[in-house]
Amino acid sequence: MQGKHLFEYAVIRVLPKVEREEFINVGVILFSKRAKYIGMSYKLDEGRLNSFSTELDFNLLKETLVSFEKICKGEKSAGTIAQLDIPERFRWLTAVRSSCIQTSRPHPGYAENLDLELEKLFAELVL
Repeated sequence: MQGKHLFEYAVIRVLPKVEREEFINVGVILFSKRAKYIGMSYKLDEGRLNSFSTELDFNLLKETLVSFEKICKGEKSAGTIAQLDIPERFRWLTAVRSSCIQTSRPHPGYAENLDLELEKLFAELVL
């Protein structure tokens, strides 16, 4: 990818108890329409999440994040949503929801290397 790219990113959050509105950042989704790019990086830190709640179903959380990843990649096994074009997939992934996995509002940015920017945001906002 040559030149600078306008992008949007959203932070993926786990809310152990949705009603309390407390969350832990677990991932980042980055999207650029012009570059036709969408990427995602995540990490579930069970120890950190258990400090908020010991009632979390880690298998379900992992399955949900894997399905988000498949949607990003456009894998047919992820169903109809994964077959949408990249901007529609990003909008679906970042739509407001009231589940235990949510995303922040999208934020803009500008970068030359989108893969590197995703790594940088992930390290800054999640790790």
